[in-house]
Amino acid sequence: MKLCITGGGTGGHLMIAQSLVEAAASEGHEAIFIGSTSGQDRKYFEEHSAFSHVYFLETTGVVNQRGFGKLKALWRVFRAFLASRAILKKHHIEATYSVGGFSAAPASFASLSCGIPLFIHEQNAVEGRLNSLLKPFAKRFISAYDASSPIKGYPVKDVFFKTARVRSKIKTIIFLGGSQGAKAINDLALSVAKELQEQGIHIIHQAGERDFERVKKAYGELEVEVEIYSFTKEIPSLMAKADLAVSRSGASTLWELCANGLPALFVPFPHAAADHQYHNARFIVAHDLGWCEREGGDLRTILLSILGQDLEQKSKALVAYCAKDAAHEMIKDLNA
Repeated sequence: MKLCITGGGTGGHLMIAQSLVEAAASEGHEAIFIGSTSGQDRKYFEEHSAFSHVYFLETTGVVNQRGFGKLKALWRVFRAFLASRAILKKHHIEATYSVGGFSAAPASFASLSCGIPLFIHEQNAVEGRLNSLLKPFAKRFISAYDASSPIKGYPVKDVFFKTARVRSKIKTIIFLGGSQGAKAINDLALSVAKELQEQGIHIIHQAGERDFERVKKAYGELEVEVEIYSFTKEIPSLMAKADLAVSRSGASTLWELCANGLPALFVPFPHAAADHQYHNARFIVAHDLGWCEREGGDLRTILLSILGQDLEQKSKALVAYCAKDAAHEMIKDLNA
């Protein structure tokens, strides 16, 4: 089968695209990618990807634009729509998979206009505006949060499953604020650092590049030993070492933690679109798989209370809940 994967803008969307193209290639399918010159699309796929061809069209988000800016953005989407139609016909594409984000609009609409089946993956508990608009016209709509979804899992790299284990006692804790860091999580880590060290709990901390020097200096003043990073690509191995995580609740990170069996206290990014990080985390809490508290809450008290708990039940439930082969199931579903 010849497949088009489209979408992106943010790393979360693009990691799903990466999982899908790897699954498609392993099944013997050819896949092309249509994304945008904006966002992180080029960073992910311009070089060294499993796609046979990659295209980056000049588009920007429409929703956050106003006045003439919105008209200009719509005009760019329309031109990219026409370009996408030509690309789809050139490669004889038989199905299109949208992973969401503004990058997905041109190729998704082009596929529908050409009669090419459209499949959609929604990464968050709150549907994106584009996905909600396209959902009635899609052949399949996949969401790990939707009980009616024919595939329940979330595409996660195999390494998180391979290093999964059941946690019980907390010997190591990892603080994750994402590549940019999160001041609320950094401040929480510093506020409990002494107690953690006194209890013999090792600290791993990704502080983010902007806040790294401040946090590193503060640990030194506290005389607390810590494994600290500004940014690192070794997150899978660091997660594998940890027994508890304190993390933002972007979809990719959330499901990577789940796949690894690593229980987490989620501190949602308060300015995420449609507050989707909070709703992502609340889904986990509703299934008794973790904890969630907003930045304004008493994070320190909650975290310290978790330290005394046996995590085995939650960790086992996380391992059992996550479907290992979601990306492969999504690719196989194309011919269903």
